[in-house]
Amino acid sequence: MQKHPTLSLIEHFKDLPDPRVNRTKDHALIDLLVISVCTLLCGGESFNDMEDFGHAKEEWFRSFLTLTHGIPSHDTFNRVFAALDPRKFLDCFLRWTQSLRQSVHQEIVALDGKALRRALNKNEAMKYVVSAWAESNNLVLGQLKVSDKSNEITAVPELLRVLELSGCIVTLDAMGCQRKIAREIKDADADYVLALKGNQETVHEEVKSFLDQAIAERAARRAPGARLSRAAATLEVMETVEKDHGRLEIRRYYQSAELGWFADLDKWEGLLTVGVVESIREINGKQTVERRYYLASIPLGVALFARAVRSHWGVENKVHWIMDVCFREDQSRARTGFAAENLATLRRLALNMLKREKSKKRGIKGKQLNAGWDNSYLLRLLGV
Repeated sequence: MQKHPTLSLIEHFKDLPDPRVNRTKDHALIDLLVISVCTLLCGGESFNDMEDFGHAKEEWFRSFLTLTHGIPSHDTFNRVFAALDPRKFLDCFLRWTQSLRQSVHQEIVALDGKALRRALNKNEAMKYVVSAWAESNNLVLGQLKVSDKSNEITAVPELLRVLELSGCIVTLDAMGCQRKIAREIKDADADYVLALKGNQETVHEEVKSFLDQAIAERAARRAPGARLSRAAATLEVMETVEKDHGRLEIRRYYQSAELGWFADLDKWEGLLTVGVVESIREINGKQTVERRYYLASIPLGVALFARAVRSHWGVENKVHWIMDVCFREDQSRARTGFAAENLATLRRLALNMLKREKSKKRGIKGKQLNAGWDNSYLLRLLGV
């Protein structure tokens, strides 16, 4: 294999343990990985696509890969990804992303789960992938597969332990709002903003009652000279307004550091503030109002609280939506062995490459088209 100076991907994955016995290693593992990720970068999806793409670009691949026995078959791609140790693959992924990641003060890292809807056999539970998205770096930092939605609770601490989170703010939806997870985040020298819902029924009701009362008092006593309780007077507020295609959305963010009323204060490691986001939507003349409540270890400062909440919502558009629309993850039927989990990691590897490359001012799908048309651009993506 000719060593190309820009192929950082090869450098970070060259030591990945090969699960095959020596007599079956007709194709170098790094060759398989490079062809696979290039297929995804150009809009391919399946193991059959990897084989066909390899043949279509064989002359180009031979300029920097060994390809001792030519292009691997789709069955070979399937067997290798089914056997590859997903944790070892994740370790290489983490080293690669860490080499790209820049230090950002109070980086928002959103952890959120997504279903692999067709990657299951009959009578098998739905598989989920929990991804960690770093907003300012525009990177998926890592991901873990779990066998069902409830197991996100067990996957999150595992993911937290392998990520470098010092100085970051970790956001999670209600499934991750657990005292153990809050403690894990603080042990990682990070802060948290955790959404509250019915799975923490008592805590949710306490926080809701306190914040709703403070907001109502603040709204009712706007007359000059009106006296407010400390809870209402110290409540920090921020409002944003968005108008788009006949839709109006007003968001009001409220945050309070008054926690003397909270019975379980000592059970939540590092808890400093509580907050609520009120969303007022008006579509075609119909208005809806929704409030979502949060526990946070960040100090009072509603602008930072608002940024954390908004960044967590962004993972839906910047990761999950792209996985389904551009990589068709929901349609993937890879299910043998570790294939589903390893392909999920490979897709997020490709997504990071596409997002990090800035010379093309296009969306992900447009960049995939460019990569398929232009070998020099595809090589540039590999060197990100």
